[in-house]
Amino acid sequence: MPMSKILKLLLACMVAVAAATPAFAAQDANPPPLRSVYDANLQGQLDGIIRKLHLEGAVRNHDLAVALVDVSNLAHPRVARVNGNEMLYAASLPKIGILLAAFVEIQNGQLKLDDKLKASMTRMIRYSSNADATRVLDLVGKRRVNQILRSPRYRLYDPRYNGGLWVGKEYGKHPAFERDPLHHISHGATAMQVARFYYLLETGQLVNPRLTAEMKEILSKPGIHHKFVKALAGRDVSIMRKSGTWRDYHADSALVEGRKTRYILVGLVKDAAGGAWLTRLAAAVDKQMLSDSHGPLPGVMVSSASP
Repeated sequence: MPMSKILKLLLACMVAVAAATPAFAAQDANPPPLRSVYDANLQGQLDGIIRKLHLEGAVRNHDLAVALVDVSNLAHPRVARVNGNEMLYAASLPKIGILLAAFVEIQNGQLKLDDKLKASMTRMIRYSSNADATRVLDLVGKRRVNQILRSPRYRLYDPRYNGGLWVGKEYGKHPAFERDPLHHISHGATAMQVARFYYLLETGQLVNPRLTAEMKEILSKPGIHHKFVKALAGRDVSIMRKSGTWRDYHADSALVEGRKTRYILVGLVKDAAGGAWLTRLAAAVDKQMLSDSHGPLPGVMVSSASP
């Protein structure tokens, strides 16, 4: 084989490996547990944003829960939160739990990641398709999803921290098959457990590197332009995201990556104006995170928030 073709082949392999490798692989350290890296300075900034947006009353009434995680340096993440362990109805946001369970079963050899399944998971996440969410839930097994979320490996639902991600009902008219044991919620979440989902994804702790890259691709290019995506439209960032809306319940979650920042933001609200609150929150947080940054992140490629 000519040397030029060999070099091209080696380059292609290197690109493929880099794409499939979690961001943390470049860090020479073990990722610390997220609950151990509370940061008083970041907390003060988040509290200031909430005061500026006049949302203190919602916090006091436990109608607003927020988690903010600065992962610009994955070896030294920083966490701030308000009502971080408050479990609220989260509508479609817990579809990320179905996504994780499907990829766990793919990794275990119980499901095959073919084009049909990938398309269903993509529609479930990007466009919040209820039909596809129910289809993937049935493929995994209804109770199997919560077994995985509660498992010692993930603990994304953990009674020690007031619950977390829970999927106890199909996304349709059928009754709940397994409400969460603490609050009897069918589709629930806490801000901190959702933040942990994105943190574990970013640090390569959910599934193997190849499947991590597939999960990130599905979570990217959001197809519904409201809440966090609306706030960040036109900014030079990429977003991995899942939201949820039902009546007065509004939820959004994202891993946001720009040239100078990388952070996780989760918001859960019980209020008719919750969607507008989350839009304003995301805009204020992004402005704050950008003002705190110290130059471009190494090796970060940035794309528009809009697909």
